[in-house]
Amino acid sequence: MTFKQKRVLPGFGLALGTTVTALSLLVLLPLAALVARSGELGLAGMVRVLAQPRVLAAFRVTFLTALCAALINVVLGVTVAWFLVRGRCPFKRLIDAVVDLPFALPTAVSGIALTALLAPDAAIGRALGRLGLEVAFTPAGITAAMVFIGLPFVVRSVQPALADLNRELEEAAASLGASRWQSLLRVVLPLLAPAILSGFTLAFARALGEYGSVVFIAGNMPMKSEIVSLLIITKLEQFDYAGATALAVALLALSLLCILTINALQATVGRAERRVS
Repeated sequence: MTFKQKRVLPGFGLALGTTVTALSLLVLLPLAALVARSGELGLAGMVRVLAQPRVLAAFRVTFLTALCAALINVVLGVTVAWFLVRGRCPFKRLIDAVVDLPFALPTAVSGIALTALLAPDAAIGRALGRLGLEVAFTPAGITAAMVFIGLPFVVRSVQPALADLNRELEEAAASLGASRWQSLLRVVLPLLAPAILSGFTLAFARALGEYGSVVFIAGNMPMKSEIVSLLIITKLEQFDYAGATALAVALLALSLLCILTINALQATVGRAERRVS
């Protein structure tokens, strides 16, 4: 007589089936439909759409601004996370709540607010204009919007890792004669590298697909400040569904390639850290 071995996790089969079904319906099926619709053009048609100078300029603006915004968010996010974990301030809880504000605000509201602050006739915009700096309706404005919506991803990725960091390692480094900067650069930041890369990946991915907060401040000038998301919307308004799906598939493929590369780098850093420890 044999007894059926009980699973450690009750209901595992049901949970797995629900997960696979939800993933298929919500993610895989729409992506498959997108790829199938873009296939109507054929390979030559897709190359013809993607090789247009306006399309290439939109991809260049989108990826460069997203990369710049993600790098800026790494610096700002690590700084803010450090303050929230190590700093002493009576308003720290308020600042901690404000960090999540971009999550709560509709993206269109964020775009309108940033435009109201940075437009040439606004107070901050006029001050920047006196310094010879133009932000609104330029790629710099796109970067500013992407920084705004991507900052919480870096802060929330680094903050728990920094909170769990063993301070005895910093004390040991100090006892061996390391300065605060040496301890930060050689002890703390290497241990935070996986969390920083994770935050960078999330911020970069969010910036690539952002539309609502960018469209108001970008100026949307072809060849200068037009992003791929806006170009897709433009083609949909022109009933060019095949061209829009071709752009979407290209953006999806390039985004996936970048994210996989960053994840591979993150895994390499994690393995190196485990070997050292």
